[in-house]
Formats: sequence, structure tokens, C-alpha cells
Amino acid sequence: MNSRPSAGNSVEFVILSSSIRHRFRDPQLLTLALTHRSASSRHNERLEFLGDAILGFVIADFLFSNFPKADEGQLTRARATLVNRETLACIARELELGGAIALGEGELKSGGWRRDSILANSLEALIGAIYLDAGIEAARDELSAWFAERLAVVDPTVTQKDSKTQLQEYLQERQYALPIYQTVAITGPAHNQSFLISCELSSPALRVEGSGRSRRQAEQEAARLALSSLQQRQAQQ
Repeated sequence: MNSRPSAGNSVEFVILSSSIRHRFRDPQLLTLALTHRSASSRHNERLEFLGDAILGFVIADFLFSNFPKADEGQLTRARATLVNRETLACIARELELGGAIALGEGELKSGGWRRDSILANSLEALIGAIYLDAGIEAARDELSAWFAERLAVVDPTVTQKDSKTQLQEYLQERQYALPIYQTVAITGPAHNQSFLISCELSSPALRVEGSGRSRRQAEQEAARLALSSLQQRQAQQ
């Protein structure tokens, strides 16, 4: 089904949304932030570039200020858990942003308003637009609201390394060869794909498969399953 929520005028939709507190002095910035390149030659990619930098800075500043005992590696991993395509797309869905994005006919037909990449990029463009409209503090205030629940539970000092990193370190400690990841299958329409990725080890011999909505998610799941299997083998020895 290709229909999306009716938003009326996209600018009015976002301004009236209770999830977005900022009120634009320059509404054209908001319009530009919500215009995908498929819809116009004047699109949001430059704002996306700016918003990405602002988002990274604001989250890094929060982590640096609130966790003085965390080292660089811990801060970097914590930021990565907060600033990534999956998280940004999730926040965009919470804000019901998809219904406000101006898309070309092809993207509309393929359900582009549901695609993680378009949602995440549009959210970054919106951050850039807020910054240009009212400055860094306005952007920080909006981000604090959007990330409130996630920031409340993050703790770099106890943040776990992702599964691929854990598997790599496990193998390196034992002087084993690193895993090889391969795409087994990609299924589903372009806007809602599912990936199946294999993780294969030569020594000790092991092959598992993980699935996810992105290659990254599927690789992480495959690595998690591989590490779990190795740990079980070790426990049984």
C-alpha cells in the first residue's frame, strides 16, 4: 500500500505538530528542509550536511559534559548508539515526519516516506534549518526534547561494544582469522527491505546467518550469533 498519512500543507503540519516546539521565523527554511531531491532542484541535502554536524556536536557536548570519567573510546561508542540512521529514522517516525516530506512521484509510489534513509536525512535537514533560523541553542533545545528518553538511559562507562567489535576482539585475542560477512539475500520492496547476511569463520569453523532491516543490522545480528556460539563451545570444553 503506497498511500501515506494526509498532512495537508506540509509546513503547517510540522508547525502544528506537538512534537516540534520550534516556530520558524523563516518558513522557507522549513519548506526546504522537508524537500527531497526527487521533488525539486532546491532540496534539503545542504541542510542535511549542516544538521549532521550540529547533531554530532550537540550529542558529543552532552556526553562530554555529563560523563567526565568516560574515556574517548567510551564517548565515541555512546555517540554511535545515539547518532545513527536507525535511531534518527525512529525519531522521525515518532515526530510523524514522513507525512510532511515533499517527494517526487517515483519516491511517492515506492513509499519513500517510510524509508530509513529519507527519514533520517530529513531529520538532519530539519536540525540544520532550526540552527539557521534561531541558532545553536534552539537546535540544542529541540534535540534535547527529541532525544530525552535515550539520553536519560545512556551511560558511556557501561556502554557495550557492538557485536561485530566484540567478535573481532574475541578472535584477535585467540589469534584466529577475522570473520567474512557476505550478503545471502535481499528481500522485500525498496522501501521495506530485509537483509540476510552470513558470518563465516575459518578457524574455528563456523557459519551463521543474521537478518535485519539494513545490512548493518543484519551483520550485527550475525556477529552476535557467531559470538554466542563460540562462547557456548568454550563453556562446554
